[in-house]
Amino acid sequence: MSTDTENVETVRKQAREHIGDGAVTAGYTADRDSVVKHLNESLATELVCVLRYRRHHFMAKGIHSKSVADEFLAHSNEEQGHADLIAARIVQLGGAPEFSPDKLSGLSHADYVECSSLGEMIKENLVAERIAIDSYRSLIQSLGDNDPTTRRMLESILAVEEEHADELADLLQAVPQ
Repeated sequence: MSTDTENVETVRKQAREHIGDGAVTAGYTADRDSVVKHLNESLATELVCVLRYRRHHFMAKGIHSKSVADEFLAHSNEEQGHADLIAARIVQLGGAPEFSPDKLSGLSHADYVECSSLGEMIKENLVAERIAIDSYRSLIQSLGDNDPTTRRMLESILAVEEEHADELADLLQAVPQ
């Protein structure tokens, strides 16, 4: 019984220490600076994808363009949602989300490719989704149990990225090259 009381007292004491760290308590075992760095790379990747999808949405032309452009817009909106989640988590970890346009392309794992044909647009977006999938999978594995909140957030984003890749692979089969 005294062990439980001592543990509660220890938790209470630790909660009062470093109160300025907000949600990051003494029990957080990940390298916070490294996590924030990787999250900023993920944020940049998502923002570059938002911009690429958005451009492709407006530039899509041809007989199959309406449905593909609609899909690009939907993906762009979902990528923006991912970016918002990641930026909020960076702040929660005491970091600053990187939104500088001059730095985004250097931090992003995916390229910004404009493309001229619908088929090229689909391919480039599929390549970017595959890059995101592998990047998220790697980051999730490296986090392990050291940051379960970030890991769960990334797992949910990864699931959507896999859906995007599957949808784009289907579109690639349906649109003449």
